[in-house]
Amino acid sequence: MPLAVYILGLSVFALGTSEFMLSGLLPPIADDMDVTIPQAGLLISAFAIGMVVGAPLLAVATLRLPRRTTLIALISVFGLGQVAGALAPTYEVLFVSRVVSAFACAGFWAVGAAVAIAMVPKTSRARAMAVMIGGLSIANVLGVPVGAFLGTHLGWRSAFWAVGAASAIALVGVATLIPRIPLPERKPELRRELLIYRDRQVWLAIAITALAAGGVFCAFSYLAPLLTDVAGLDEGWVPTVLALFGVGALIGTVIGGRVADAHLFGVLLSGVVASTVFLSALALLASSAVALVVLSLLLGFSAFFTAPALNARLFNVAAAAPILAGATATSAFNLGNTGGPWLGGTVIDAGLGFASTAWAGAAMTVVAVGLVILAMRHQRSGATRVIATGAAAGAGAAAPSLTKTTPATTSPSGD
Repeated sequence: MPLAVYILGLSVFALGTSEFMLSGLLPPIADDMDVTIPQAGLLISAFAIGMVVGAPLLAVATLRLPRRTTLIALISVFGLGQVAGALAPTYEVLFVSRVVSAFACAGFWAVGAAVAIAMVPKTSRARAMAVMIGGLSIANVLGVPVGAFLGTHLGWRSAFWAVGAASAIALVGVATLIPRIPLPERKPELRRELLIYRDRQVWLAIAITALAAGGVFCAFSYLAPLLTDVAGLDEGWVPTVLALFGVGALIGTVIGGRVADAHLFGVLLSGVVASTVFLSALALLASSAVALVVLSLLLGFSAFFTAPALNARLFNVAAAAPILAGATATSAFNLGNTGGPWLGGTVIDAGLGFASTAWAGAAMTVVAVGLVILAMRHQRSGATRVIATGAAAGAGAAAPSLTKTTPATTSPSGD
C-alpha cells in the first residue's frame, strides 16, 4: 500500500474528528453562544447536509483540476474553517464555519478517494479505502474523546484549535508525499461522467450505502440516552462506550478491507445482516447495561466491516467516472448519517422510547439486505451498466460506453 494512501488516512482523521466531536461539545457551545442545545445540535446537521451537497458540487467544480493541487486547497480551506470556528464570536459565524468546513471535507473525501483508487490496482481498492476509513475509525476512538476532554478542561474552542493543528500536519503530508496524478490526455467531461447515473447498479449501490449507514446511526446517535435513561448507567460510561464503538469500527475496517477485495458481496451481505441482528438485539436487551456495552462494540465492528466494500462497490460500478464515484459515495454515506438520526428522532417524538431507534435502524438494514441480494442478481444476470473503455478507472480518461456484462466476466466476488 503506497505511503500516500496512509497520508490520506491521516487527513481523514482530522476530517472525522471535526465531524463527530460536536456530539460531546454541545452543552458548552450552547452556554457560550447563548443558544439552546437543539440549536447547537443544528451545527451537526449543517455539517452532514454540507457533506451531502458539497461532495458532488466540489467534484464537478474540480473535475479538470490537478488532483494534488485540489487536495492541498481543500485541506487548507478545511483547516481555516476550524480556525474560524475557534475564533467565532457568534453562533451565526460558527454555523457558517461548519458549512464551509463540511464542503471542504466532502470535496477532500471525494477527490482523495479517487486518488487512493488511482494509486492501487483494482484488486487492492477495498484495502486502500479501508486505510482512509481507518482514519475515520481512529477519529472515533481517539480524536472524538480527546476533543471532548479538551472541551471539558480547556473550553470547546480548544478542540477546534486541535483539529486545526491536525489539519496543518495533514497539509504538509499531502503537499510533500502525495504524488502527481497526471491528467488524462482527454480531459474529463461532466457529460460523460454523468452517464453513470443511467446505471441501475449505481443507484442500488447508493441506496445500499445510505440504508446500511443510516440504520446503524439511527440507533448510535441516541446511544447516550439509551445508556443512561434505559440501561441506568452513569453518564461517565458514555465516553467509554463510544470509544468501544470506535474500537469495533477500527477492527471491522481492518478485517473488512482485507477481505472485501476477494469477497465483496460476501462482505456486504454478512456485514449488513450482522448489523441487523445486533440492532434487533439492542432493541430487545436495551435495559441490560452489559448487553448494551457489548453490542456497541459489535455494532461498530459490523458497520465498519462493511464500509470498505460499500466504497469499493460504488467505484466498481461507476468506474467511468472516478471523481463522481467518490463524491457519490460520500453523499450516500452522509445521506445515511442524516436520515438515520432523523428517523430515530421521529420514533422518539412519537413516544415509542429510545429503544425504538434500534428497531427503526434494523428496518433500514433489512431493506439494505434485500437490495444487496437484488444487486447480486443483476450482476450475475449481466445487467446493463456503464463502464470505462480503455484507460484505467482512476485516470478517468476513457469515454464511457454502455455495454453488457456477463457472469463470465465477473470476479469471484461478483465484480
